Amino acid sequence: MHSTLNSSLPTLPRLRTSLPGKRAQELIARDVAVTSPSYTRGYPLVVAKGEGCMVEDVDGNVFLDMTAGIAVTATGHAHPQVVEAIQQQAANLLHMSGTDFYYEPMVVLAESLANRAPFPANDGVRARVFFTNSGAESNEGAIKLARYYTKRDRVLAFLGGFHGRTYGAMSLTASKKVQREGFGSLLPGVNHIPYGTHASLDYLEKQLFLTVLPPQEIAAIVVEAIQGEGGYLVPEDGFLARIREICDRHGILMIVDEVQSGMGRTGKLFAIEHWEVMPDIITLAKGIASGLPLGAILSRPEIMTWQPGSHATTFGGNPVACAAANVTLSLLEAELMDNAHQRGEELQAGLNKLAQKFKQVSPARGKGLMVAIDLLDTEGNLNPELRNQIVDRAFHHGLLLLGCGKAAIRFCPPLVISQEQIQVALEILDKVIRE
Repeated sequence: MHSTLNSSLPTLPRLRTSLPGKRAQELIARDVAVTSPSYTRGYPLVVAKGEGCMVEDVDGNVFLDMTAGIAVTATGHAHPQVVEAIQQQAANLLHMSGTDFYYEPMVVLAESLANRAPFPANDGVRARVFFTNSGAESNEGAIKLARYYTKRDRVLAFLGGFHGRTYGAMSLTASKKVQREGFGSLLPGVNHIPYGTHASLDYLEKQLFLTVLPPQEIAAIVVEAIQGEGGYLVPEDGFLARIREICDRHGILMIVDEVQSGMGRTGKLFAIEHWEVMPDIITLAKGIASGLPLGAILSRPEIMTWQPGSHATTFGGNPVACAAANVTLSLLEAELMDNAHQRGEELQAGLNKLAQKFKQVSPARGKGLMVAIDLLDTEGNLNPELRNQIVDRAFHHGLLLLGCGKAAIRFCPPLVISQEQIQVALEILDKVIRE
C-alpha cells in the first residue's frame, strides 16, 4: 500500500553518500548555532522530502521511516488526498479563529469525531469537541475541564506516563527526570502510581485512598490506553476496566490520553476500544491531521459545559488543519486501520523471530502499528546503550527508528506501510544486531 501517485522516491532505502552528507553537515552546523539546545536529535538526519513511508535527506539519501514524525504522519508523508485538501483550503481560507467565528471544516470534523467517540449518545449527541494545537494543549484543557466539572482539584497519573511539557501537562508527565529538572514547582495536587498492573491499583485502593489521597477529592485519573514514551507498554488485562470501576465508584472522571495511540494506529480509531472501556474524556493530537498541528479534547456531552470564554484558543481547529484531518479520518476508515492491524501482526511476528534468534532482543509488544521491543544485556537486564547503538546503526543502513522507555525501540511507521517495507525493516534490524 502506497500513499503517493507518480512517486518520485523509491519505496525502499537508497543511500548515496556517507552519513551525514556534505549538505547535511552544513545545515547541522548552522542549526547548532541558532536553535535551542533542548531539542533531542538522535542522529544527523536532515530531511528534504517525504512520500509515503520514505523520506529523502538533503544529499539525496532515501530512508525507510518507522517513526512517522513520532506517530504523526498517519496517512504517510504527503498523501496526495491530504495535500490536495490542504492546498484547496489554503487557497480559500487560511485562518479565522474558531473561538470567535464558524467555518465548515471545523464543524464537519467535530461532527465526525463526535459520531465516532466511544461514549453513549446523550439526546442524540455522543460527544462534544474542543480543538487544540497539540497533545500537551489537549491534556492541559482536559485537566481544566475535569476540575471545572467535578469541582475537585486532585489528579492521579502514572509513572512512565508522558502527557506533554507545558506546566500542567508536565505535572502529569513522569517519564524522565530531565523533563522536570530545574523547572521549579509544578501543578499541585498531582499524584503518580506505577502503570499497567493490578498491584498498582491495589496499592491505590488499599493504601493511598486510606491515607494521603482521599478519592472524593480526585477530579480525574489520567491514563494512556497504551503507554507511549514510557515504553509502548500494554497494560494487564482488566487494568483499564478496573480504573473505570474505581472512577464510577468515587465520582472521578477517567481521562484517556490517546495522543500517540489514537487515530487508527493500533488498528482501531481509539486504542481504548480494544478493551471496550468507556472513558469520560479523550485527548487527541499527533496523527489526527497527518502532520499539521491539531489536537482535540472529546468528552461526554454532559461534561463539556464550561461557559463561553472559560477556555479558548486562537489557532486550535485551524481550517487548513481541519481540512487535512477530515481527509485523514476518511482514509483511516477506508483502509488504513485495517492495514495497521495486518502489518502490525506481520511486524510483531518478525520481531518475535528476532527475539528467538538474539538473546539481546525481548519479545515484541503492542497493538497494530504501535509496537516495541526492549534491548537486553547478557544477563537479561535492560540495556539502553545497546538500544542507542542499534538505532544509530540502523540510520546508517537507511532505517529510521526511535527509542522510548528505558531501553526500547518503538515502531510507529505511517499506516500506509507495505508488507515488503515491513520485511525490509526487519532484515535491516537483523543485520544491525548481528553487526
